[in-house]
Amino acid sequence: MAIATCVFDAYGTLFDVAAATRRLAERPGHEDFAAKWPRIAEIWRLKQLQYSWLRATAGVHTDFWQVTQDGLDFAIEAVGGVAEGERAALLELYFGLEAYPEVPAMLRALKEAGRETAILSNGSPAMLEGAAASAGIRDLLDEMLSVESVGVFKPARVVYDLVGHAFGRTPREVLFVSSNGWDAAAAAGYGFRTVWVNRAGDPMDRLPWRPHRVASDLTEIPELAASW
Repeated sequence: MAIATCVFDAYGTLFDVAAATRRLAERPGHEDFAAKWPRIAEIWRLKQLQYSWLRATAGVHTDFWQVTQDGLDFAIEAVGGVAEGERAALLELYFGLEAYPEVPAMLRALKEAGRETAILSNGSPAMLEGAAASAGIRDLLDEMLSVESVGVFKPARVVYDLVGHAFGRTPREVLFVSSNGWDAAAAAGYGFRTVWVNRAGDPMDRLPWRPHRVASDLTEIPELAASW
């Protein structure tokens, strides 16, 4: 069955999650931060994901903006602190993350081919709107689906159900793309066709399912969507 709808994870897939820390490090007057930003970015992202999984498992939901702040606070403490005002600056930058360079052309190619496009993300609606508007890609997305409508983070199956509810498509008509191997794998288990965007060259996660394809970036997604 042909792919009708292409759905993307947001953070790390369409939007560069390291951009907030990198951009602050590039600003004059933040030389001390520049020495520690890679470590902050790494810990921040790890704790953000871990807190979403733990909350989903425990059944104690909060929105992703709170999880993002909690992860940042852990990272800041882990590296010994940051200067006054840098925490607030990082959160402001995160709210308006930039997209990876290939994203606009990739989404435009999918739309020109007649395919529906969407985000399916742990992010809150306000976060997703802020990032999409900042990156200039909002008009290239038919839907931005947030876990806030079901109150649990990925990879809960009820999150993947949102795609069918929004578009009326069967799982086999959906291509799901994520930079998180666990997310692409879980979506494959759900029944979507999946691509893992493995920018870092990480090993495959040991899970009951595997992504159908692996790519180094998003450039070939329109071609892959046409090949199924």
